[in-house]
Amino acid sequence: MSDLHEKSEQNSGKNSAGKTDWWREAVIYQVYPRSYLDTNGDGVGDLPGITAKLDYIASLGVDIVWISPFFTSPMRDFGYDVSDYCNVDPLFGTLADFDRLIQRAHTLGLKIMIDQVLSHTSDAHPWFVESRSSRTNSKEDWYVWADPKADGTPPNNWMSIFGGSAWQWDTRRLQYYLHNFLTSQPDMNFHQPAVQQAHLDNMRFWLERGVDGFRLDACIFHFHDQQLRSNPPAVKQNTTSVSAVNPYGMQAHIYDNTRPENLAFFEKVRCLLNEYDAISIGEIGSDDALGVMAEYTADNNKLHMAYSFNLLTSDKSAQYIRSQVEEFERRVLGGGASWSVGNHDVARVMSRWGGVQATPEFAKLVLAMQLSLKGTPCLYQGDELALVEADLPYEVLQDPVGITFWPESKGRDGCRTPMPWDATSVNAGFSEGKPWLPVPAEHRAAAVSLQESDPDSALNFSRHILHWRKKIPQLTRGDITFFAAPEPVLALRRSLDGMPGVIAAFNLGSEAITFDWPEVSGYVAMSGHRLHGDVQGSQVSLPAYGAWFGIQIQA
Repeated sequence: MSDLHEKSEQNSGKNSAGKTDWWREAVIYQVYPRSYLDTNGDGVGDLPGITAKLDYIASLGVDIVWISPFFTSPMRDFGYDVSDYCNVDPLFGTLADFDRLIQRAHTLGLKIMIDQVLSHTSDAHPWFVESRSSRTNSKEDWYVWADPKADGTPPNNWMSIFGGSAWQWDTRRLQYYLHNFLTSQPDMNFHQPAVQQAHLDNMRFWLERGVDGFRLDACIFHFHDQQLRSNPPAVKQNTTSVSAVNPYGMQAHIYDNTRPENLAFFEKVRCLLNEYDAISIGEIGSDDALGVMAEYTADNNKLHMAYSFNLLTSDKSAQYIRSQVEEFERRVLGGGASWSVGNHDVARVMSRWGGVQATPEFAKLVLAMQLSLKGTPCLYQGDELALVEADLPYEVLQDPVGITFWPESKGRDGCRTPMPWDATSVNAGFSEGKPWLPVPAEHRAAAVSLQESDPDSALNFSRHILHWRKKIPQLTRGDITFFAAPEPVLALRRSLDGMPGVIAAFNLGSEAITFDWPEVSGYVAMSGHRLHGDVQGSQVSLPAYGAWFGIQIQA
């Protein structure tokens, strides 16, 4: 039996060892549907395209496929503005296509996790259409409505992440409605129990179709302060989850998100998920992201795991990475972290961390480092190919963030360009039609077809290191400890009861480095990871983007 099918059997509820927290050993792979594979020539990726590439995804050695939104939507925020939670947008296919995707994924031993965008809907959603029609309809309080101040201005100073006030005047109700994102994305009122139940019902709809879990988008925004108090200024501008040119980071977001009522709602979500042995991961973009991650995953009765933007920044220093993991470990109350260095909201890690001199060797090193941190790794499509950020001109931009904040911030389109499958095909094999975003020439040169035949490619290294990690329980379940090491070296140990410790050192820099690490005296080098490093006595020598793994000598 292959490792993949063995994992599949283990992942259905309790595995052979009786573990219900199988997700702690898993690896997530994010698929952005618009850009994965287009099968009907309209220039936009679709569900049949994902299904066609599930064998490829399975070959990587990942366990969970996170699929970004494919629900019915006007697509003003590319699916994160939902107008029907229980249907597939025709752009992506049909419910039957989704069912076929689920069936094929499960046959391959893959779990499917889908986005849930609960905090807000599209203004085209029937719920909002009814809610804004009057102040006396059955859904009049399903969204956050507020009267203006005496001078006609919004009720408080809350700001939208996408720029400007978070309040939009509505001429039907003669009130403002709250939108933390686009004006076409009104926020729902989670203080209304019927709203919570409607979302639980929608989630059950997908669980019944075989979904194995949910990624909860913008999950800190479910509740708001009912007194509508204004936020105070930030003590220090937050540039972790928004860019420095966005005034949203100038406020301390005390009243417009991360409210305490969210915890009880997550307990309801967990009860539902437990019925189906399904899992959850929350997106945390708050001022104190690590503390919120710990709180939202505490006590084994809320979210299973959470991720933040803390490793999605430009800071790649070993000390910074160490500080983020250590702080979460100090504060964690039983839940889990998912450490991601790339996704659909930030510039690709090859460019963001590696800069103009980054090579595929850098991508290999970053992946190995990410897989060695304690938590559930989440990989973004194309990072296994060492894709760089696409440099797109203004006239082709689609992302409302990039259009609003250009040119200081180019938005998120640069990481959302189509996957390059075949270097010799039109549009690199993504589509026979005109792609919704162009395929950069440098991505065509990194196409899957070229990397498949190169044993030293980033793709084949990704496959190898992912499968290698599965064989080392210390790296999937062990506790983590860090050691002092000179920049840019990250040195750590993973320890699991009853097993020898595993230590590793990663050179995040483009120059070779040698340093003294006394702890290596009790360890011998591990093989099979395909990274380069050497130990002589207590001296560790790492080439540019090199790494060394050692396993404890048993007495």
